[in-house]
Amino acid sequence: MKITINGRQMSVKDSMKALVEKKLAKFDKYFVDEGDATVTFSKKRNKENLELTIVAANTIFRCEIEDDTFQNAFDTAIDTIERQIRRNKTRLEKRLKKGAFADYPEFDEVSDADESEFRIRTKTFYFKPMSVEEAILQMNLLEHQFFVFEDDKSGDTCVVYTRKDGAYGLIVPEK
Repeated sequence: MKITINGRQMSVKDSMKALVEKKLAKFDKYFVDEGDATVTFSKKRNKENLELTIVAANTIFRCEIEDDTFQNAFDTAIDTIERQIRRNKTRLEKRLKKGAFADYPEFDEVSDADESEFRIRTKTFYFKPMSVEEAILQMNLLEHQFFVFEDDKSGDTCVVYTRKDGAYGLIVPEK
């Protein structure tokens, strides 16, 4: 697995880099060499913040943890990603390394009853071309956390969303 370690407005200690590489090695049993992990360290509001993103087999595993220390945050992040893998075991077996779960009986405890039972609520609505600012206004009026719209300049289907820090994000399709 390829590992990228970033520090936002800070430098990451070598001991922490070594710990990250050691602990992320446990995920090699699930992913073939194509796995890419990105770990980003930052400090926010006197707390240590860690973002862990693993991309493998066109699947993204992500978590963001805030804790008193980076080590605690990283341990929690590892557990969270492993829980995501465990929870979606049967769906992921088709994408991940063949036999990734064969030697790990602890994954057999997970119930497969919900495998194809996603609760999906379908909504249909008219796509009116609008600017990003109009889409944000509409999202805020509906009190939603995201809003899908057609960009009036490009004609692309885009998504605006509210970020945890109160700012807004925009997702634009890549061509």
